[in-house]
Amino acid sequence: MTDAPHSDATRRIRYAAYTLLIAVAVGNMTGRLMAVNSVDLVRLEAYRINDALSETRRELESEGVSGEQLERRLEERRAELEQKLRLQRPFLSSNDRSRWAAVRALVEHGTFAIDQIVAEPGWDTIDMVKHKDRSGTPHLYSSKPPLLTVLIAAEYWVVHQLTGVTLGTHPYELGRLMLFTINIIPLALMFVLVVQLAERFGETDWGKLFVVAAASLATMLNTFAVVLNNHIVAAVSAAVALYTVVRIWCDDRPQRWHFVLCGLAAAFTAANELPALALFAAIGAGLLWRFPRLTLAAFTPAALLVVAAFFATNYVAHDSLRPPYMHRSEIDQDDNWYEYTYVRDGRERQSYWMDPAGIDRGEPSRAWYAMNVLVGHHGIFSLTPVWLLSVAGLVGWLLSGDIKRRDLALLIGSVSLVCLVFYLMRPQVDRNYGGMTSGFRWMYWFAPLWLVVMLPAADWLSRRRWARGLGLVLLAWSVMSVSYPTWNPWTHPWLTNLFIYLRWESF
Repeated sequence: MTDAPHSDATRRIRYAAYTLLIAVAVGNMTGRLMAVNSVDLVRLEAYRINDALSETRRELESEGVSGEQLERRLEERRAELEQKLRLQRPFLSSNDRSRWAAVRALVEHGTFAIDQIVAEPGWDTIDMVKHKDRSGTPHLYSSKPPLLTVLIAAEYWVVHQLTGVTLGTHPYELGRLMLFTINIIPLALMFVLVVQLAERFGETDWGKLFVVAAASLATMLNTFAVVLNNHIVAAVSAAVALYTVVRIWCDDRPQRWHFVLCGLAAAFTAANELPALALFAAIGAGLLWRFPRLTLAAFTPAALLVVAAFFATNYVAHDSLRPPYMHRSEIDQDDNWYEYTYVRDGRERQSYWMDPAGIDRGEPSRAWYAMNVLVGHHGIFSLTPVWLLSVAGLVGWLLSGDIKRRDLALLIGSVSLVCLVFYLMRPQVDRNYGGMTSGFRWMYWFAPLWLVVMLPAADWLSRRRWARGLGLVLLAWSVMSVSYPTWNPWTHPWLTNLFIYLRWESF
């Protein structure tokens, strides 16, 4: 393959390789999604059911029950036990169960309150808050902002109306189907946008292919494809925002629809990742400065539509314009939705967040937290060192003579730094690395932005044999970290487990 800058001689081969990489990534994620299950509980659940059935058999035999009647009674008892003692579930964490519970409550009961849902076996969650509804009755609610919940509930309502089944009765079938449409199809779109941006800014065949390979196989977004989360949604919308910014900023004749789509995507990214307000503000300010008329006429109304939807859904759900995670007052008990008690299985329990355990207690040392976030057990660069090339590429574009590329690097670099500092400066309770998860998930949505600024570094590597080897090592290491959580992204990354094994770190 010839590395000929700006040549179409190998374009057909490149696109064939792109499609192969995307097909491999989509197939890999879909296969994992089809098998998603809390596999750590399979044997325990079977043991509990079989143990209870053995006891039932002894009781029935002592009563003189035998033959077909005994087998029929045991089958009835098995069905009862499978419902009562069910431990397996396709929703692998309190985080995603919180979102699914809100989706179910909205479609099945017409309310955002999740009391009825979390009372069901297998639907417990710690990611919930408690406050009074408009009638003054206290209820439990998901702690997640409701806009995404409403959008997912719309799909669930359609599926429910067409099939008549629910996530409660058919969690595997419906959950997997919906996650394919929510996570995997949008990720495929993101891969396509990365291809277009690689073709736009890349200068060598090897560099372009390397970046697309990193996009499709080496980011933690793939790891999270099997669970409901906001990070994939935000990453895809960030990719759309970046793509439209490039079309507006770098092309000679931007069109109105570019501004509309950019406003929708940038605002929607912020609606799903609060610190992405920095990206939204930076894009809006830049476009207003250079294209004031189209920004005011197209970008702003589209963005305001998302902003209105964010606050409207929050107000309908919680009778407040502030999302649940902003109700943690230390002086007004009524405005602290995280300190409460509730009844489950006939026993009064207190909110998990009144006495969090393990990693959720937060890291006391901000400096130690910063080190681990960057190069430690949850490190952005230690787990996925391919991002080191993004830093190098970012510096390269900032120092280049190409004004448009320099502007793009300035946008991505400044927003990345602002968001990173935001997370590092959080109070101790929020310095928990994203909780029990396979990486520092709050920065995952930056993946498409960092992939674009990786291009100049990848092009530089392509021209040196030893450098290509180094790049492949960084890529392989990153893919390893992405692949380590084979069935559940809500687990410690491999570095954390290694440190615990070596007794280097405790939580």
